[in-house]
Amino acid sequence: MTTVIALRDLERRFKGVRALGPIDLDIAPHEFVSLLGPSGCGKSTALRVIAGLLPPSTGHVAWPKGPLRIGFVFQDPTLMPWATALGNVRLPLDLQGTPRDEATARAGEALTRVGLSGFGNAYPRELSGGMRMRVSIARALIAKPELLLMDEPFAALDDITRQELNDDLLRLWRDDGLTVVFVTHSVAECTYLSTRTVVFTPRPGRIGADIAMSHRPEPDPLYRFTPGFAADAGRLSDALHQAATVAA
Repeated sequence: MTTVIALRDLERRFKGVRALGPIDLDIAPHEFVSLLGPSGCGKSTALRVIAGLLPPSTGHVAWPKGPLRIGFVFQDPTLMPWATALGNVRLPLDLQGTPRDEATARAGEALTRVGLSGFGNAYPRELSGGMRMRVSIARALIAKPELLLMDEPFAALDDITRQELNDDLLRLWRDDGLTVVFVTHSVAECTYLSTRTVVFTPRPGRIGADIAMSHRPEPDPLYRFTPGFAADAGRLSDALHQAATVAA
């Protein structure tokens, strides 16, 4: 397997308490890898270490093909309340010193790609939760990342909005050739979105299972009602239970 991210003997401690690891994990280009596990198991910590937002306590993150351009989407959209949707999306380009006309045009294109054409002048307070998350995704995509890291981005949304965003995300993943690492608590979401799901044990988070999905992810809501979906979801549920049992 070609590897673009390699976690090696990775641990992260907070005030002497081991929250994560040790873990070893390889991620290939254009995979959609979900990190699944209970709260506090180190999934989000692993994501932040990959992003360089946290240093590892021991071990390291290797980039065999060279560092990738990274976009990060947090659970909270983290939008600037005083800026319009267009201004929020444009922020990474503004920080890079991109000429204003070019940055504005690219921000408008990014909003269109996430279904928010015509909402560029709206402020975050005027948008629904799902729309604010779309703005956050557009902002992460505007710098054309190769690696998209997502930390439970849809956890606070209703099921209908969540499923719509799942489909939009799969289209962006497919169309842009992205590599995605996605943190979630949801077995159903992992089953629908992922090429692979890495199941974490309770703290300290270690890898309890690494499961390839039987279905190539596609934006097809009817897939959730197929025997293949049920079988993969069952495998993930069993792996979660087994990981918790081993940890106990």
